[in-house]
Amino acid sequence: MGLSDTLAARFDVESHGSDVRTEIIAGLTTFLAMSYIIVVNPAILSEAIQIEGYGQGEVFQMIAIATILSAAIATAVMALYANRPFGLAPGLGLNAFFAYTVVLGLGVPWQTALAAVFVEGVLFMLLTAVGAREYVIRLFPEPVKRSVGAGIGLFLLFIGFQELQLVVPDDATLVTLGGIFGNPWAILGLLGLAFTFALWARGITGSIVIGIVTTSLVGWGLTLAGVFGRGTVTPESLPSAQYDITPLAGAFVDGLGQIDPLTFVLVVFTFFFVDFFDTAGTLIGVSQFGDFLDEDGDLPDMDKPLMADAVGTTAGAVLGTSTVTTYIESSTGVEEGGRTGLTALVVALLFLASLAVIPVVAAIPAYASFIALIVVGVMMLQGLVEVDWQDPAWAVSAGLTVTVMPFAYSIADGLAAGIVAYPLIKVAVGEYDEVALGQYVIAALLAAYYVLQTRGVIF
Repeated sequence: MGLSDTLAARFDVESHGSDVRTEIIAGLTTFLAMSYIIVVNPAILSEAIQIEGYGQGEVFQMIAIATILSAAIATAVMALYANRPFGLAPGLGLNAFFAYTVVLGLGVPWQTALAAVFVEGVLFMLLTAVGAREYVIRLFPEPVKRSVGAGIGLFLLFIGFQELQLVVPDDATLVTLGGIFGNPWAILGLLGLAFTFALWARGITGSIVIGIVTTSLVGWGLTLAGVFGRGTVTPESLPSAQYDITPLAGAFVDGLGQIDPLTFVLVVFTFFFVDFFDTAGTLIGVSQFGDFLDEDGDLPDMDKPLMADAVGTTAGAVLGTSTVTTYIESSTGVEEGGRTGLTALVVALLFLASLAVIPVVAAIPAYASFIALIVVGVMMLQGLVEVDWQDPAWAVSAGLTVTVMPFAYSIADGLAAGIVAYPLIKVAVGEYDEVALGQYVIAALLAAYYVLQTRGVIF
């Protein structure tokens, strides 16, 4: 039996309607769509993490290594334990909360912030082991489950539009159509997007990967030829990597001895809340897109991918990075046909391989990598056909879930809006007996959380 047959048997590829070649392409697609985190995460965290005797550039490299290792560990667990095609890495938003709110804003030592992430990860492992996380997620109203994929799709579209400068900030309307034709990188990104859509429309396997790589190569070539100037990163312009992360790894232990109990509990709770609902929304949304959900809108054996997420967060804190979560960019690989853990294994291996070529991976320009978000964002809108728009509770709950995500720039906030709205409308139309007690409880807790947050009692 060859390697291909062994992998196919190990991940039960055939019964999931896939093949090894498709899974590899899907893994490459997801990795390319996620690879920006190798640069973005250390760029954010290095503003808050200061290590005596080391310059910011050296700290940046340490965090980049921690980012790669935590992503590889978590995604490998997802592959080998959960057998799902989801990639994981330190989450955007949560790293900004870590750096700008907790460390720089509240003055909490970065070691203590890592300790809070570690405690959150351990709590998630315990709750997942007893089935509590899966139970709560199964209580989500069905219209939320059926619409979350489209909400994430709009979120992806908005992020991609911003990165390609198709939309830009505006004082009068908040956002407006960008002046892309004055920006050569934006023009190249738009051309790359059109090229990728054309490939996808023709049913070419690996269309997203081909679009990203082709756009990157053209951009590098034009930059080196002097057409674009030096405003963008190329492989030859980046410093070589260094791999000593001992000053960062294990620093959370020191943080456990520098705790202000009240502040620490609030920080842990905020990490816990945002990560819980962000992960839940991503898992359900990407699973809906990949047709993994059962007839009740639930993901079978959800405890396994949730455990991979929890293990990743705990390992990430030990290594020296913020909360690890499942990535919405996983939908890019699912769109390419990824259906099993073999896709995730490819992602994990590519993260490890990027240790040797950090400069090249980091050089994938935003105008190329974010093409994937726009393409997949459009594809994910198909989930809206599963919503019963004639039912008021469904329409309001699903409508808020879909729209709040991009407008609030938060998957968690979109989920909360849909979850709270559902029982309210059900009561309004006299169908209160169709709402489970647990759904009332979750809605009430979410409403209380946002009231307390608005009043500054919690973060």
